[in-house]
Amino acid sequence: MSGLFFCVNLCNLWQKMANYIQIEFQHLTTEQSDLLIATLSTIGFEGFEEGEKNLKAFIQATDLNEAALKEIAEKNHLSFERSVIEETNWNAVWESNFQPVVVDEFVAVRAHFHEPVKGIEHEIIITPKMSFGTGHHATTFMMMQQMREIDFKNKTVFDFGTGTGVLAILAEKLGASEVVAVDIDDWSIENAKENIERNNCKRIHIRKADSAIMHRRFDIILANINKNVILDNLSVLSKQLIPPGVVLLSGLLKEDEDDIMNAAMKQSLVLAGKALKNNWLCLQLQH
Repeated sequence: MSGLFFCVNLCNLWQKMANYIQIEFQHLTTEQSDLLIATLSTIGFEGFEEGEKNLKAFIQATDLNEAALKEIAEKNHLSFERSVIEETNWNAVWESNFQPVVVDEFVAVRAHFHEPVKGIEHEIIITPKMSFGTGHHATTFMMMQQMREIDFKNKTVFDFGTGTGVLAILAEKLGASEVVAVDIDDWSIENAKENIERNNCKRIHIRKADSAIMHRRFDIILANINKNVILDNLSVLSKQLIPPGVVLLSGLLKEDEDDIMNAAMKQSLVLAGKALKNNWLCLQLQH
């Protein structure tokens, strides 16, 4: 799906009125676009707009590392065009591009200004601000899709890196008895609280945390973050899982699977299911 989306570290971008650099790559496959997004995110790029065969990447002018950008382009045999974007209200741009997301007939994610989506089991209404996780990106889409296959009734859930809170909200709608949702970013926490209230959720406890350590155990753990954060915290997450619990992971690329599974085996976690979408990977692990 084409459109505008933002990564987890840009939750305050809409408040920044600064000059941005736009880098545009043309003639891309979906796989190339996804790999570029993952790579450019590591050198400070904050926003991406995907077209059918092109990708626009945005970064504050003061943060652009020309040498690193050229190295990435040359490594992938790509050229790019550069332009300067004057002060922009990114939140207004984001809202204008936000469209409802429907995951099969299972769940729909929409903004309050959209009409209700008919013919689905669950509907989640979010304020479309720039916290990560609206369902548009393949990783969030797959997480919700895989959650349909998991029994959440009367289960305790830990949502590590909650973003908009959309997965925590879905977990409660699926019958979870308690959901603990954490994020490192203040804006994500504020946005998730707003979305939790808008969806009339009563069993979600949200808090700011820079660690996965909760000093308690859960039946189900959700982590839609990225490879490095998952690898750094997989041991902690495993120890906080009540056997035979489920760990659902995404924010991963297809090529990350071997590294994640090697780490999982060390924690006695086995593969129970996986999904692929646009070169992104979602893994379901069990004790």
